Amino acid sequence: MSAQPVPIAGQPFANQGRGLSSHGLGVAIIGAGMIGEVHRRSALAAGSRIAGVLASSPDSTARTASRWGTRAYSDLDHLLASDVDVVHICTPNASHHDLALAALAAGKHVVCEKPLGVDITQAHQMAKAAHTAKQTLGLVTAVPFVYRYHPLVREIRARVERGDLGALHLIHGSYLQDWLLDPGASSWRVDAAEGGASRAFADIGSHWVDLVEWVSGHRATALTATTAIAITHRPTGAGPSFSGGADGALAPVTTEDAASLLLCTDGGAIGNAVISQVSAGRKNRLWFEVDGEHGSAVFDQEAPESIWLGGLTSSQVLVRDPGVGDPAARRLSVLPAGHAQGYAQCFEAFVADVHQAVRRSRTGSDPHIEGMPTFADGLRAALVTDAVLTSAGTGRWTPVVPPGHTDTCTDR
Repeated sequence: MSAQPVPIAGQPFANQGRGLSSHGLGVAIIGAGMIGEVHRRSALAAGSRIAGVLASSPDSTARTASRWGTRAYSDLDHLLASDVDVVHICTPNASHHDLALAALAAGKHVVCEKPLGVDITQAHQMAKAAHTAKQTLGLVTAVPFVYRYHPLVREIRARVERGDLGALHLIHGSYLQDWLLDPGASSWRVDAAEGGASRAFADIGSHWVDLVEWVSGHRATALTATTAIAITHRPTGAGPSFSGGADGALAPVTTEDAASLLLCTDGGAIGNAVISQVSAGRKNRLWFEVDGEHGSAVFDQEAPESIWLGGLTSSQVLVRDPGVGDPAARRLSVLPAGHAQGYAQCFEAFVADVHQAVRRSRTGSDPHIEGMPTFADGLRAALVTDAVLTSAGTGRWTPVVPPGHTDTCTDR
């Protein structure tokens, strides 16, 4: 029989909040699309209650509230005046900045979808506000870089930290999707006014960079990048993400379908990545490899139940098992071996950690939970995205932190 998952001292199990009705937090969700539903399910799994929802229109809000069995907020002021504890922002990118700042000013803990804002100025303002709110009010902020919550990602990180792979020489990989390969497909993300100047990189490239920097302990210091628009015109009036459909009119596309970059790191490694939303057959393939002086490790998000560990004289495939591996991986391995875990469990574990951090903050305890991505990590992603766009526009190597900016605004 497999051993039970082992918690890390001071950290919760991924599902610790379930059933703790006496500690149930009140959660308001802004945005009723696909990702809003993911946040809702994860909050319920964490033992929290959905206090209400605010969608893009009164009709949408009413329909969603009826479907979810919760309150329909009439507007943002109504939501912020309520006794809700945590606000989850699941709206198009252009609204993140104003919504998050308003929620923090109202004394609410905030989970905000990435990117934090549509540019580094907004991201800096949000990270600074989060830092101030943390220091003065004990507020918790978080960004769903949920691929950190794959158990075997934690296993690779632990092996890197222990020095099993030795000094890292190479960090490389890709994040490939195909949902915009069809010229008839579109989304609000394609519109720079709604999604920002970067699309593919801000949307999924940011996930790749966050993950490899967190796993490797290296940070990109400079990069050179190029971007491409494969489909020059797409339908207007687009529907939800991962769908096509519009009103028949076409508009020029200004946001990238794909990006490629080379980078160097503060730890002496070099790396590269290919980011694409137009790669046929690739649904959500976040793949990375870290190569060190003693070994290599590979993770593929489309096959998250195993990792490849390379050695000079032999290699192995390690399969997820609650009784095997580093305690950081075992904490998140909530299903028996052979029962596949995936994205849903990652999101549940992320939200459980965030809500546990909120509960800690309410008791005056240190809310820090190792690996929980914060607004500081969201700012970091914005800085890398800005460097990609700058390099693609100039054709030159570009520092990740531009003059006059800081790398992070720590919230610890």
